[in-house]
Amino acid sequence: MMTLLTLCWEFFKTGLFAVGGGLATLPFLTQMQQKFQWFTAEELGNMIAIGESTPGPIGVNMATYVGYTTCGIAGAVLATLSLVLPSLIVILVIAKALDKYKSNPLIQNMFAFMRPAVTGLIAAAGFAVLKIALFKDAVLSFQSIDWVAVALFAVMVFLTQWKKLKKLHPIAFIALGAVIGIVLGM
Repeated sequence: MMTLLTLCWEFFKTGLFAVGGGLATLPFLTQMQQKFQWFTAEELGNMIAIGESTPGPIGVNMATYVGYTTCGIAGAVLATLSLVLPSLIVILVIAKALDKYKSNPLIQNMFAFMRPAVTGLIAAAGFAVLKIALFKDAVLSFQSIDWVAVALFAVMVFLTQWKKLKKLHPIAFIALGAVIGIVLGM
């Protein structure tokens, strides 16, 4: 019961403070992984890969996964609800007030400075994902570099910037990465 309450509280806090969407939840998930060991760093990397390649918001997908693996179906439902509840409350409050105050300079300044802060959170999360994806055991050292992963990363960056391939749906690149993983894993 205590684990379920802790799970709800942690995802409620995540939902309340992860401004900017699903990727902004990653620093909170990293902290949960370190504090509670509900999942490993490798599982976090897998959750990100699966969450990004399945329909729905990544934060919700990850909350559902962590809740399920930690406390079963009740954990999945409550972690997901705990994550989205703060957003629902905030959206209802903001929608009511925004019409009245949207031209207020203080509100404009607040939004102007929230964008770089959220971008910083997402960049930090991206760096955490980069460590998991490109380094063995997520240790930053020259000896722990996974050169095959680095090569795949470079190829994907190149392919997504190539004018002829820019129109491809992201799922094509995800599928390509999966096929390469299957082939190289054999």
